[in-house]
Amino acid sequence: MHIVIVGAGIIGLATAFELRARGAEITLVDPAPGLGASHAAAGMLAPTAETTWGQGALHRLMATSAKEYPAFIDRVEQSTGNRPAYVENSTLVVAAETADMDALLALMKLQASLGFSAERLLGSAARKLEPALATGIAGAIRCAEDQQLDPRSLLRILIDELDRSIVRETAVRLLRQGSRTSGVLTSTGQEIHGDQVLLANGLGALAGAPALPLRPVYGDILRLQGPVGAPLIKHTVRGIVHRQPVYLVPRTDGSLVLGASSREDGQEQVNVGEMHALLDNARRLVPGIVDTTLNEAIVRARPATPDDRPLLGRVDEGLVVSTGYSRHGVLLTPLGARLGTELLLGNPADAQQLTSVSLDRFGAQLANSTPF
Repeated sequence: MHIVIVGAGIIGLATAFELRARGAEITLVDPAPGLGASHAAAGMLAPTAETTWGQGALHRLMATSAKEYPAFIDRVEQSTGNRPAYVENSTLVVAAETADMDALLALMKLQASLGFSAERLLGSAARKLEPALATGIAGAIRCAEDQQLDPRSLLRILIDELDRSIVRETAVRLLRQGSRTSGVLTSTGQEIHGDQVLLANGLGALAGAPALPLRPVYGDILRLQGPVGAPLIKHTVRGIVHRQPVYLVPRTDGSLVLGASSREDGQEQVNVGEMHALLDNARRLVPGIVDTTLNEAIVRARPATPDDRPLLGRVDEGLVVSTGYSRHGVLLTPLGARLGTELLLGNPADAQQLTSVSLDRFGAQLANSTPF
């Protein structure tokens, strides 16, 4: 079976990897593989720390995908000979001041109601785990099962592994045979036909594709370089500062990922005000970041749905969609790749999860954005 995948971000690449492992022939179509939203992502695998009221269905997806991550990482390493930078370092959710403790305690209550395990810590206990934390922090929660991945390491490995299957062009139109999608037309006029087509191109638009309820949510992220020597922090630190969220994710090379804003203003460049707020809030949690240097400031638009759950399902006999992962694309990668692979190969196994991410859950029929 030959499957054409439009979009070589983390979802498209991971799905291609799983499909090839099951014997499928793959063609990926993307002018800039790995340089979309997943290139900017911090890579927190944190279903416990990222719980939010009213999103139980999403949390179940996140928890399931997190459990699948170790086996997914092992498969990538066994197949490619390279291991992605997957680190089991846990997460500390920190309340900067006493006024932020209400939000921290509410988070812990929600975590317990969803079956997640978290340990409440006094500020002094949190500082024993992370001496770089500010002396005045009010308290913390330790989420031992939350881990992290450097998405860029996984992207590099998968792009290298699948390089011969990548067509570095832009898909501009879906091709059809009767009522069935049969391939894509690229910007150079090349027709690429397949037995199945997967749309995993985030916010990318092409003629004949279904109109999906997606919107761009921009996230400003900074990458900092810590001082030479011991790393500034070892745990991922998520903070609540004046009720505003901020996070610091340590990498094995001593660098830190600081993020992230969430804005829908259409501004495609790094916003100076958001950058200042991130730095100021992070300094209140970890004062030592004033001694770091700036490696990168970056922004990407994440494809978000009205309920923050992905859109993953079949449109016609030849077309499957897998998009709308919002800010959870990295965490949901093993699950999204597995479900997409099962759909494309015609053996979907998890009806409940597919219902949770179905294309028609918003009560409207999908429509073609541009006639064929």
